[in-house]
Amino acid sequence: MSVCVVGHSNPDTDSVAAAIAFANYLKATGTDAVACMQIDAAKLNPESQTVLKKFGLAAPQTLTDAAGKKVALVDFSDIGQAPANIKEAEVVAIVDHHKIGDITTNNPIFFYAQPVGCTCTVLYEMYANNKVNLPKDIAGAMLSAILSDTVNFKSPTCTEADKKAVAALKGIAGVADTDALFMDMLKAKSAVDGIPMKDLVFRDYKDFDMNGKKVGIGQLELATVDQVAAIRADLTKALEDLKKDGRHSVLFMLTDVVKEGTDLIVISDDPALIEKAFNGKISGNSMWVDGMMSRKKQTVPPLQKAFGC
Repeated sequence: MSVCVVGHSNPDTDSVAAAIAFANYLKATGTDAVACMQIDAAKLNPESQTVLKKFGLAAPQTLTDAAGKKVALVDFSDIGQAPANIKEAEVVAIVDHHKIGDITTNNPIFFYAQPVGCTCTVLYEMYANNKVNLPKDIAGAMLSAILSDTVNFKSPTCTEADKKAVAALKGIAGVADTDALFMDMLKAKSAVDGIPMKDLVFRDYKDFDMNGKKVGIGQLELATVDQVAAIRADLTKALEDLKKDGRHSVLFMLTDVVKEGTDLIVISDDPALIEKAFNGKISGNSMWVDGMMSRKKQTVPPLQKAFGC
């Protein structure tokens, strides 16, 4: 039975590239594996589509139900972000860069995580340390994922390991200008014209368990927050509808890459709790949080503390 390598729900470029890279690594080291993702290829976010097209890679296969399958997880270890029936699957490996989640296993597994900005940085280390050949096209996707996750090194999650991985991967992939590559990805990622609200909301979205309360956090990285001015009311309405589906709060990060901060839209049963978490004041369902670039490092931890996790 092949190992299905799959990233989190609503996959971003790291989740997609990591699935491709780890599946290739497993095959190169003697384990049959296939790259998967939890959506159909047609629903893949614009940035990831741009990256796959640029480097000539096929999208991972669709996997929405893990029951009865051998699976390797990349870029997550939370049950809430896993395919359906993950408890009925055999999890054989996890490669990640987030906090350890609530996935449990019946047997010892390969588990490799590092406190770096991107799962593909962890995977690059695995390739390099074990002298596994890294194809040019996969190196390009991994490079793109690191640039995306670290916001071209602007995110506080970025480490020296991420920068070293980029320096090595750009050589393997034959990419001379990583700034230009990042801007191509940002143009795709920040495109909002004509996109259905639901697709924008779930472009980069995750649900979290905050001390028994379901909290959703989405993010759009933009060249300027003004890009969403014309659709802001519709976007807020979509977030309000999402909250009605059993969530205590829904937060949506409109991250301005140039200004290096986030206009945080807040739909919550307890707005005061959110204000306390970020030491701010909500006005008209939103507040500006200067310097906020990373959901993982700057949004989730303060919320966990505020919710008493």
